[in-house]
Amino acid sequence: MQLIQDLLIILLAAWMCIDQNGLVIVSYFPVIVGFITGLIMGDITTAMYIAGTFELMQLGVANLGGSSMPNYGLATIIGAFLAIRTGTGVKTGIAVGLPVGMLAIQLDVFIKIINQFIQRRMERLNHEHNWKAMLRQPLYGVGLFGLETGIPTAILVFLGPTAVNVILKWLPEWFTNGLTIAGGLLPVVGVAMLLHYMPTQKFFTFIIIGFVLTAYLKVPILGIALIGFGCAYYYFNSEMKRADEKQEVKTVGTVNDQGDDYDE
Repeated sequence: MQLIQDLLIILLAAWMCIDQNGLVIVSYFPVIVGFITGLIMGDITTAMYIAGTFELMQLGVANLGGSSMPNYGLATIIGAFLAIRTGTGVKTGIAVGLPVGMLAIQLDVFIKIINQFIQRRMERLNHEHNWKAMLRQPLYGVGLFGLETGIPTAILVFLGPTAVNVILKWLPEWFTNGLTIAGGLLPVVGVAMLLHYMPTQKFFTFIIIGFVLTAYLKVPILGIALIGFGCAYYYFNSEMKRADEKQEVKTVGTVNDQGDDYDE
């Protein structure tokens, strides 16, 4: 049973990176891969808690153009897998998964450099009119992206649980506490970056309402999300109705201004 779980986790990590760099089926979001990891490992609650934490870290961060960013999807898979397999809890999963997601930046850059050579080869084959061989080249790039996350995951899956337990026993308590604190601060940074690009001044009232609901009334996040959806839906309909009324007034005013041939 464990071997099947290990293989499925490795395949999930490889598929996630392929999807992220080509298919765009959005299976690479932490909450999605976290849910799938929880299904594979048999503990959705722990996996989703870790996934939600990394999803908050990812908010406001985007790898635009050819830039690279921490692979929070990989961090979610590794963190959830180790937390559930070793039974060391959510904090350990986040503390271990976060550095893996950070180190994945270097792997991403390395794979993109290699893909540049594949692109050059495709251009050369195109000039040679060898289109059959040219069409095979993108498959190599896709395979490299799969290896980008598949190989590190395989190493951690087969060697990780024992190695992580040894490392955690060896690391001083102040260091692990520091990682836990950093993991708690990063979601706040992600939310702050997201709010920076949103019209917060226009909707500041709703931000206050959401804060009161969660901090003082202890409303679950799903309840707050549903309230937010209701407010957004009402605001959208109100704005659309107001825009239609303005358009009607403008149309009527234009017709009246034109008059007719018998106006004096």
